[in-house]
Amino acid sequence: MNAPTTPVLAVRDLDVVYALGGGQAMRAVDRVGFEIAHGETLALVGESGCGKSSVAKAVMQLAPLAGGAIELEGQPLARLDARALQRLRRRFQMIFQDPISSLNPQRTVREILEFPLRVNGLFDPVASARRIRETLEIVGLDSESVLGRHPHEFSGGQCQRISIARALILEPVLLVCDEPVSALDVSVQAQVINLLTDLQAEFGIAYLFVAHDLAVVRHISHRVAVMYLGKIVEIAGRDTLFSTPLHPYTEILLSAVPVPDPRVRTQRRLLKGDPPNPAAPPSGCRFHTRCPMAQARCAEEEPVLEQKTAGQWVACHFR
Repeated sequence: MNAPTTPVLAVRDLDVVYALGGGQAMRAVDRVGFEIAHGETLALVGESGCGKSSVAKAVMQLAPLAGGAIELEGQPLARLDARALQRLRRRFQMIFQDPISSLNPQRTVREILEFPLRVNGLFDPVASARRIRETLEIVGLDSESVLGRHPHEFSGGQCQRISIARALILEPVLLVCDEPVSALDVSVQAQVINLLTDLQAEFGIAYLFVAHDLAVVRHISHRVAVMYLGKIVEIAGRDTLFSTPLHPYTEILLSAVPVPDPRVRTQRRLLKGDPPNPAAPPSGCRFHTRCPMAQARCAEEEPVLEQKTAGQWVACHFR
């Protein structure tokens, strides 16, 4: 059987704007575009405030679209009415950063996993009970020991497994993962990342993976998109990006990744200056106020995201 050619997710010229009051607005996401294929993981990385979580929320229809389009398996989400979007929503689910607060503390695990089935008109007492048990086993939890318990009775890692089970119960084609392991201990992070990798291999799920931990990104992603102040400045395959980054911002980010071998000496490069105000970004290239390569052209002309090598796109005048 041939693999589907239509991407699971296509984001085109996405704009997300937040009202600040007093007639002011902040463009958190500015003409961002990318695609994710079936069974692929695209990681969105960048420092806090770069807009990566706003992209994730826009994909989930939780943030307002000021422009552009988001398509799930070829269907433009913005054109769907509330009922049609509700029917399609089972195809794309979200895993949140804080696993404990993302679960209703008043519901048992059984009720938490039944709820999405009930909301989507898929609940059947016998079939759903079997499906819930199977899904819990898939994420590494013993169904008999957890079904009647509440979220506060579990560790953070166990709660995240329950959150993943809640997302899987609807058999989605896309999971939007917003910093899904950043609130967990390092040892538990590895377990959850390995679980997500195994689930993708078994079910062919696509991931939009929002993260700031580049070591995690290197382990789980197929491609990486680097964001700075609302724009993608570089997008490439994982191995290409980590071995030969082209954008100066990407180079600085990667220089901060710890190397586990103490015999390897690395030169860490620090960003100069403070991040600009997102509500009033710099002219031209938004990174020019902090870029070690900046020239006069950078303050006057915004660089276009262009293909520089096979599969590697960069927005920089001098790369």
